Amino acid sequence: MNIIQKIENDEILNKLKENFTNDIYLVGGAVRDLFLGKLTYDRDILVEGIDAKEFALKCSEIFDAKFIPLDEINKIYRLVFKDKINCIDITNPLDNSLEKDLKRRDLTINSLAVNLNTLNLIDVTGGADDLNNKKINMISEQNFVDDPLRLLRIFRFHAILGFDIDKKLFTVIKKYKNLIHKPAVERVQYEIMKMFSGDYVFETLLLMDNCGMLEEIFPFVKELKLVPPNSHHHLDLFHHSVEAVKQITKIYSESGDLVKKHMDSVDFGGFSRLTHLKLAGFMHDIGKFSTWTIENDRHRFIKHDDVGAKMSVNILKKLNFSNKQINYISSMIKFHIYPSQVMSGQDVTEKVMMRYIRKMDDNCIDNIILAKSDRLSARGPKITDDVVQNNLSSLNKLLDYYLNVKDSLKPLPKLLDGNDIIKILNIKPSKQLGFILEKLHDAQLNGDVISKDDAINFVKNLQID
Repeated sequence: MNIIQKIENDEILNKLKENFTNDIYLVGGAVRDLFLGKLTYDRDILVEGIDAKEFALKCSEIFDAKFIPLDEINKIYRLVFKDKINCIDITNPLDNSLEKDLKRRDLTINSLAVNLNTLNLIDVTGGADDLNNKKINMISEQNFVDDPLRLLRIFRFHAILGFDIDKKLFTVIKKYKNLIHKPAVERVQYEIMKMFSGDYVFETLLLMDNCGMLEEIFPFVKELKLVPPNSHHHLDLFHHSVEAVKQITKIYSESGDLVKKHMDSVDFGGFSRLTHLKLAGFMHDIGKFSTWTIENDRHRFIKHDDVGAKMSVNILKKLNFSNKQINYISSMIKFHIYPSQVMSGQDVTEKVMMRYIRKMDDNCIDNIILAKSDRLSARGPKITDDVVQNNLSSLNKLLDYYLNVKDSLKPLPKLLDGNDIIKILNIKPSKQLGFILEKLHDAQLNGDVISKDDAINFVKNLQID
């Protein structure tokens, strides 16, 4: 089915044609996605011969959709349908010129339009050829100066589509990369997350680095590059971090339906767990440079996981990530070694694995995938194939155990709160109280404390230095 047939079969677009006689154009990403055979629920519409606001208000009545003014100055309006999936953005062409409007866009593949009345394709920049040739091409250098966020969108589309970036674009990126700090940080963060949602993001990161854009977005990359390969790592720290992203993508693609369903879920930040995990994978070793020591030719990074987790909080706050996103990513960094440590003992019992599951809770799958990707990304001369396979086998055992028991798990009950402990021990609120609560929680995780009586006996007998 070609693009015109797809538009003819679109109920929403057909209803627009039936109710209006003026020229209506489907433009931008919706046309691109139809070309690529993707489902599209977000339709951008340009209208001629009628004010965009008047058109949008009439459409809101026709579709019983919510009318949202996005930009009154530039007359951009959104309709959100009751299914909360479909939406339409409506505006008039720039300076009442369709051609001028299409030519002011970021990339040729995003500048196509279809007249809904005549079903003619309007292509004034060669976007159709670039789609067919899988090329990412610019329309005008000035367009990137007008809105520098478009520099980042180049990489977003590479990460999602895997298309080749035209060589001239790299020259433009190098020339204007410092302008990426001008757009609102919320817009930058959105493009970062869209980029990490792509299957080709590990390649994209390398391309961003080649033209200097990566260090503009993530200054910590400079430090990653200073840590060389060692006996445990065949790659320098920067390429190890990119390789971890690649391995996360690969592990996900080879996983079963239960794992994929969990990683596809959107539980915070408007993006999937997988997208967030790939960003966490890229950042998982950011604490290594500041903890790096060399003793008898042995490279050591003591507590780099804790240090990196704390560093990530400030980095993500500056990029305006939400608290839930920050908590997730920093937790992944803090515990990226943890599952391998849990499974490295001589006698790994169900009790040991259950303690891990209780501690990591809903993040078990994510954390195990990160640990596996870290293992696969570190193949230095001291890391034999047996070491890798044993590590992966133990992590798979932990994952299988979790998948088998997760549906029967119930939340740990809160047996005692701070006020209860104050009364039992006749103490005042203090750091000591926090220590007792933490130890009580650990005892519950271990299965040593099950009932309220157990909890009371535990706090009474707890040795406090």
